[in-house]
Amino acid sequence: MFTDSHCHLDRVDLTPYQGDFARLMTATREAGVDRILCACIDLVAYPAMRALVEPYSWVAVSVGVHPNETGGPEPSVADLVALAADPRVVGIGETGLDYFRSEGDLEWQRERLRTHIAAARTCAKPLIIHMRDAREDCIRILREEGADAVGGVLHCFTEDWETARRGLDLGLYVSFSGIVTFKTAVALREAARQVPLDRLLIETDAPYLAPVPHRGKSNQPRFVPLVAACIAAERGMAVEDLARATSENYLRLFGAA
Repeated sequence: MFTDSHCHLDRVDLTPYQGDFARLMTATREAGVDRILCACIDLVAYPAMRALVEPYSWVAVSVGVHPNETGGPEPSVADLVALAADPRVVGIGETGLDYFRSEGDLEWQRERLRTHIAAARTCAKPLIIHMRDAREDCIRILREEGADAVGGVLHCFTEDWETARRGLDLGLYVSFSGIVTFKTAVALREAARQVPLDRLLIETDAPYLAPVPHRGKSNQPRFVPLVAACIAAERGMAVEDLARATSENYLRLFGAA
């Protein structure tokens, strides 16, 4: 069985399911996916997201504000810690730095990341890190703020092996999305081969970044086996073994049943 360690269930296109969220979840289970982490990207939408997944005990959630999100209130450490008291909350994020989509003085992003790290340390829950075009600052802040005390994951990893190694040195896991299946993702597949098996995760980041052969379409959690199959082929192992290992890693990191 497969674990989708990062997706956004409240944003998945329900058109193929006649607008019925329950049908999406049934299709996901039928595809062999038996655990999901539904990641928060803004606190305004969080209550509705949390209510949406309430009936599904196999879905865990996180709390956090995406580095590009500007539409809601700025989270405080106290805000994040209070929400993380919910036992279904297994991580803090997604948080991080994204210099690709934001311009100008981005000190506010760096301060937001520091806030999330402080919250994670306070409630002893791992971080979910988004990193795009900002690897030097992101790794530096994680190190400066003691993120290694709680660990976490470099989610939807898009960098090279050297960057992955630096994350591993901080005690982080590395998670690969459908991007690893793209023809041009040569360096990313090399990183997927090199990351130790006991620090590897898989995800869809649905509804974004659908894997081949669905590239360009709305992504679905049920596509995570395609990510697993690609990485398993690169590593020369059975997909069932990779599914088992990544599920065990997810449970070790997040403690989510």
